[in-house]
Amino acid sequence: MIVQLRNQGLFVADPATIANARVEFDARHCIRLPNLLEPALARSVLDALDRATFVDYSHEGIGTELCARPGLATGVLELLANDPQLFAAVRALTGCGPIGCYHGRVYRMVPGSGHYDSWHSDEGFDRLITMSINLSPEPYEGGLLQMREKSSPHLLHEVANLGVGDAILFRIAPTLTHRVTTVEGRLPKTAYAGWFRSKPDYRDLVRARNERINSAGPRTR
Repeated sequence: MIVQLRNQGLFVADPATIANARVEFDARHCIRLPNLLEPALARSVLDALDRATFVDYSHEGIGTELCARPGLATGVLELLANDPQLFAAVRALTGCGPIGCYHGRVYRMVPGSGHYDSWHSDEGFDRLITMSINLSPEPYEGGLLQMREKSSPHLLHEVANLGVGDAILFRIAPTLTHRVTTVEGRLPKTAYAGWFRSKPDYRDLVRARNERINSAGPRTR
């Protein structure tokens, strides 16, 4: 185990294990983090997701999916992913610069629903590293992460991330593109995916969100 988010706090492996993982990331631009979510914590998140509402979402020019509305599961995941100790671990594993926040969403790709993801780069918006955590209770078919050089049709790397609570970290760079292949079979793929960003600071992000909510005033029926 390399890194694990636990109810009692973050576990980080010994320096030698982290150094070996960093060598792998440097060579492949990508690394899997098995059991990033402690099993008991992962089960709690999945239970909360059972009560979540998913709506259609389109990434203009990139793909389509279902996206979970904000709720208990997304709130817990956001807090976990914005742990400053996790930021430090990600920096050690990837060599990225200082991290201000993690910005993500829970998405779902359903077989036979026309959901897709095309080749793209996550560049821009102060993004440093992409992270995706598998939240599918059962193994799905397809839904592979593929990476390649922007100037080449040949794959650099292909990853199946099927373990509940397992995560993938991968590099954002001007020369790299990636996609998630079509999900096949009968089971959907659900994941919490997004980006470690250099800014804004997470506390500023939360403060701005609260100000927007407060300025909107109470809801009326």
